[in-house]
Amino acid sequence: MTDDQTTLKQLKERMAEFVARRDWQQFHTPKNLSMSIAIEAAELMEHFQWLTLEQSASLAPEKLAEVGEELADIVIYALSMSNALGLDLSRTILDKMEKNIKKYPAEKVRGKAHKYSYYSEPDGD
Repeated sequence: MTDDQTTLKQLKERMAEFVARRDWQQFHTPKNLSMSIAIEAAELMEHFQWLTLEQSASLAPEKLAEVGEELADIVIYALSMSNALGLDLSRTILDKMEKNIKKYPAEKVRGKAHKYSYYSEPDGD
Protein backbone atom coordinates (compact mmCIF):
# COMPACT_ATOMS: atom_id res chain seq x y z
CA MET A 1 0.00 0.00 0.00
CA THR A 2 1.17 3.52 -0.78
CA ASP A 3 0.16 7.02 0.29
CA ASP A 4 -2.30 7.32 -2.59
CA GLN A 5 -3.92 3.98 -1.71
CA THR A 6 -4.18 4.25 2.08
CA THR A 7 -6.52 6.41 4.16
CA LEU A 8 -5.89 7.83 7.61
CA LYS A 9 -8.84 5.77 8.79
CA GLN A 10 -7.12 2.58 7.60
CA LEU A 11 -3.89 3.54 9.36
CA LYS A 12 -5.72 4.41 12.59
CA GLU A 13 -7.61 1.12 12.47
CA ARG A 14 -4.39 -0.80 11.84
CA MET A 15 -2.79 0.94 14.81
CA ALA A 16 -5.80 0.30 17.06
CA GLU A 17 -5.72 -3.39 16.14
CA PHE A 18 -1.96 -3.60 16.76
CA VAL A 19 -2.35 -2.00 20.20
CA ALA A 20 -5.42 -4.08 21.14
CA ARG A 21 -3.79 -7.40 20.19
CA ARG A 22 -0.98 -6.62 22.62
CA ASP A 23 -3.24 -5.22 25.36
CA TRP A 24 -1.30 -1.97 25.26
CA GLN A 25 -4.26 0.42 25.63
CA GLN A 26 -3.33 0.67 29.31
CA PHE A 27 0.02 2.17 28.30
CA HIS A 28 -1.19 4.28 25.38
CA THR A 29 -2.29 7.25 27.44
CA PRO A 30 -2.01 10.80 26.08
CA LYS A 31 0.84 11.49 28.52
CA ASN A 32 2.85 8.44 27.47
CA LEU A 33 2.13 8.90 23.78
CA SER A 34 3.11 12.58 23.82
CA MET A 35 6.38 11.64 25.49
CA SER A 36 6.95 8.89 22.93
CA ILE A 37 6.41 11.36 20.07
CA ALA A 38 9.00 13.71 21.59
CA ILE A 39 11.49 10.87 22.08
CA GLU A 40 11.08 9.67 18.50
CA ALA A 41 11.41 13.25 17.22
CA ALA A 42 14.72 13.50 19.07
CA GLU A 43 15.85 10.22 17.49
CA LEU A 44 14.93 11.66 14.08
CA MET A 45 16.97 14.80 14.79
CA GLU A 46 19.99 12.67 15.70
CA HIS A 47 20.28 11.57 12.08
CA PHE A 48 20.77 15.19 10.99
CA GLN A 49 22.69 16.53 13.99
CA TRP A 50 26.09 17.11 12.41
CA LEU A 51 25.18 17.26 8.73
CA THR A 52 25.38 20.31 6.54
CA LEU A 53 22.21 21.55 4.85
CA GLU A 54 23.36 19.94 1.61
CA GLN A 55 24.12 16.60 3.27
CA SER A 56 20.74 16.57 5.02
CA ALA A 57 18.97 16.97 1.69
CA SER A 58 20.84 14.15 -0.07
CA LEU A 59 20.90 11.14 2.23
CA ALA A 60 22.26 7.80 1.10
CA PRO A 61 19.53 5.19 0.58
CA GLU A 62 20.32 3.27 3.79
CA LYS A 63 20.34 6.50 5.82
CA LEU A 64 17.08 7.60 4.19
CA ALA A 65 15.52 4.26 5.23
CA GLU A 66 16.63 4.85 8.84
CA VAL A 67 15.18 8.36 8.79
CA GLY A 68 11.96 6.94 7.33
CA GLU A 69 11.69 4.51 10.23
CA GLU A 70 12.03 7.30 12.78
CA LEU A 71 9.43 9.36 10.94
CA ALA A 72 7.14 6.31 10.84
CA ASP A 73 7.53 5.93 14.62
CA ILE A 74 6.40 9.53 15.08
CA VAL A 75 3.36 9.07 12.85
CA ILE A 76 2.51 5.74 14.49
CA TYR A 77 2.47 7.35 17.93
CA ALA A 78 0.46 10.29 16.56
CA LEU A 79 -2.12 7.87 15.14
CA SER A 80 -2.29 6.09 18.50
CA MET A 81 -2.72 9.39 20.28
CA SER A 82 -5.58 10.41 17.99
CA ASN A 83 -7.18 7.02 18.72
CA ALA A 84 -6.68 7.43 22.47
CA LEU A 85 -8.22 10.92 22.43
CA GLY A 86 -10.97 10.12 19.93
CA LEU A 87 -9.76 12.82 17.55
CA ASP A 88 -10.79 12.90 13.91
CA LEU A 89 -7.26 13.47 12.68
CA SER A 90 -8.25 14.49 9.15
CA ARG A 91 -10.62 17.15 10.46
CA THR A 92 -8.04 18.32 12.99
CA ILE A 93 -5.36 18.64 10.30
CA LEU A 94 -7.66 20.47 7.89
CA ASP A 95 -8.80 22.86 10.64
CA LYS A 96 -5.17 23.55 11.57
CA MET A 97 -4.28 24.18 7.92
CA GLU A 98 -7.07 26.77 7.72
CA LYS A 99 -5.58 28.52 10.75
CA ASN A 100 -2.11 28.37 9.16
CA ILE A 101 -3.45 29.85 5.91
CA LYS A 102 -4.69 32.85 7.89
CA LYS A 103 -1.53 33.14 10.01
CA TYR A 104 0.76 32.82 7.00
CA PRO A 105 -0.88 34.52 3.99
CA ALA A 106 1.03 33.41 0.90
CA GLU A 107 1.31 36.92 -0.54
CA LYS A 108 2.97 38.13 2.67
CA VAL A 109 5.23 35.22 3.62
CA ARG A 110 6.38 33.77 0.30
CA GLY A 111 10.09 32.93 0.59
CA LYS A 112 10.33 33.98 4.25
CA ALA A 113 10.71 31.85 7.37
CA HIS A 114 9.58 34.09 10.22
CA LYS A 115 7.14 33.11 12.94
CA TYR A 116 3.57 34.25 12.26
CA SER A 117 3.74 37.03 14.88
CA TYR A 118 6.47 38.75 12.85
CA TYR A 119 3.98 39.48 10.08
CA SER A 120 1.60 41.32 12.41
CA GLU A 121 4.31 43.55 13.87
CA PRO A 122 4.55 47.12 12.50
CA ASP A 123 8.09 46.57 11.13
CA GLY A 124 7.21 43.12 9.75
CA ASP A 125 7.18 42.86 5.97
